[in-house]
Amino acid sequence: MMTKRPKIRYTAVTAALCLSLSVPAAAGAAKSASSVAPVRDTAAKLGAAVTWNQKSQTVTITKGDSTLVLTVGKKTAALNGKQINLPDSLRVVRNQALINPDAIIQLLQDAPAEEKPSVEEGLPGDAFVQALKTGDADAAEKWMSPAFKVALPKPQLKELWKGYAQIYGAPSTQLSRTVTPNGVHTNITYSFQTPAAPLNYTLRMNKAGQVDDLFIAPGGSVAYTNPSYVNPASYTEEEVTLGEGVFALPGVLTKPVSGGPAPVVVLVHGSGPNDRDSSIGAAKPFRDLANGLASQGIAVLRYDKITYEHTFKFAANPKATIKQETVDDAITAVRYLKSRKDIDTSHIFVAGHSQGGFALPLIINADKDERNIKGSIMLAGPSSTFMDVALEQQQELIRRIKGLGQDTAPYEQSAAVWSAAAKMLNDPQYSLDNLPANFPLGTPYWWYSMRDYKPTDMAKAQKGPLLILAGENDYQVPMTQFNAWKTALAGRSDVEYKSYPKVNHLLSEYDGVSTSMEYAQPSHASETIINDIAAWVKKTK
Repeated sequence: MMTKRPKIRYTAVTAALCLSLSVPAAAGAAKSASSVAPVRDTAAKLGAAVTWNQKSQTVTITKGDSTLVLTVGKKTAALNGKQINLPDSLRVVRNQALINPDAIIQLLQDAPAEEKPSVEEGLPGDAFVQALKTGDADAAEKWMSPAFKVALPKPQLKELWKGYAQIYGAPSTQLSRTVTPNGVHTNITYSFQTPAAPLNYTLRMNKAGQVDDLFIAPGGSVAYTNPSYVNPASYTEEEVTLGEGVFALPGVLTKPVSGGPAPVVVLVHGSGPNDRDSSIGAAKPFRDLANGLASQGIAVLRYDKITYEHTFKFAANPKATIKQETVDDAITAVRYLKSRKDIDTSHIFVAGHSQGGFALPLIINADKDERNIKGSIMLAGPSSTFMDVALEQQQELIRRIKGLGQDTAPYEQSAAVWSAAAKMLNDPQYSLDNLPANFPLGTPYWWYSMRDYKPTDMAKAQKGPLLILAGENDYQVPMTQFNAWKTALAGRSDVEYKSYPKVNHLLSEYDGVSTSMEYAQPSHASETIINDIAAWVKKTK
């Protein structure tokens, strides 16, 4: 479980820039590799969305009001329904859709092929970043949406750039400027070199061209490749928007291409500002789950978490709880699926990972009147109170570090902070009506609102198919938590359990002792876990 940290915890967000297709390579391709590029790469630079249709062998590129449809092997394309000629045909080599990038750039010429890292006059994003650099809060505020102005007032805005420079070192060279749209925002990411690491400032631009929020995280990325158990030709991806208004969320529905309405799984994140892939280090477990399950005929809906898409606006609420952070959006996702004709609405499942699993009984409880959820899946979900599992996590990590013969002093210092926070949290003089002024773990209301919530207590009284899975190599939610689920729910006959010897908290198999250091290495969710979830969903009637 990714425990709560002081203030806002930022994670690096990466994206794969390759459109993987399981179709034969086009014959007779004569152009050199230097004259073509993956469609996904070019589209990403233009800020365009890309989808692949296996049946028609077409790639659709959408940017603003323009839609370009390319067909494998053809030197013609359809731009907004009008046939046009291309200098070369779309071809597929080694599961990548390739084309001369100049052809796409010329057709969608309102965005340059390659964004220059220098600040360009007149662009709202560039002007906003320039104002942050100089601490000119008045200038920065001119570009902000009304909601963002409330979330990030002038005094904090003035010191923002300086504050991050103190953590990472002063940004020097601007490395890149990339544009990536979703259903809610157009995201402009500025990457700067710092002494510590590249640092990304991602501006969430609303449809009015205003800066609506900001996500700041260390940069750097690892190219994503599908694991061997994924068949890209067996599914499609559709961008969707969940909810509406200030906190609407972008997401993606991964759907099998064959058969009728499909059963579906909604993926619910762990703690922290996670993207739709639940990207942590070099791993993207939610993307693995989505693509793996869709390859077996099960649709998956995943979305960017509210603390990721609306970071500062959400953090500005001093009375935010796990309900607003996790539960409400999961219920919104379930309700959205009820309107889909391509979904088997009698078989909607919710899978919660880490904090998402911790909140699973709350999600089931929120659905008790509508009964839209057929069953639920718990992935590395804590059974104790949030603080108790956080303390156990600290001690388990120290035990493992010591066993590896490494210095435990830094970890013991961290554990001491958590112990002090636990003592304050459990002090009866404090409550939601009397919060401590110096709580060391960020907004105290979040913690005190669920001080007494223990997921097993709520789950005991619930009914409905439940699959509880855990990794035996997981130090963040140790096996004691899994065993406590078994004990607590011994009276329920609708629960199944399984644990996996090598699996760590990211649901991947790791031969060593997990301490989170391995998270920086590329990994994939265990194929066995995906197979078990698929089999359980299919048999649950």
